[in-house]
Amino acid sequence: MAWVVGIMLVILVCVGMPLKYLGGIGWVVMYVGIAHGWLYPILLIAAYNLGRRVQWPWQRLLAIALAGTVPFLSFVAEVSATRDVRNRIIRVSQETIG
Repeated sequence: MAWVVGIMLVILVCVGMPLKYLGGIGWVVMYVGIAHGWLYPILLIAAYNLGRRVQWPWQRLLAIALAGTVPFLSFVAEVSATRDVRNRIIRVSQETIG
């Protein structure tokens, strides 16, 4: 979800906004903005669900939520979250085996 929301936000800010304000073409902002607006809450729900399962602190969940509002930052947050979850899975599996 972070990739989808992030791509939509980048298109909205880097393509749609210049087209709207420099070229007078507003349909990109309208359609991509609506899609981003509907998908962002789904990202929040997914992040909350994952965060509760892996017991992230509220600060991390808040950082992920805010990352969805800054272009390109959602990609960084997704990589960080993926790395953290993978490390937690490895640690739990080693504790189970060892």
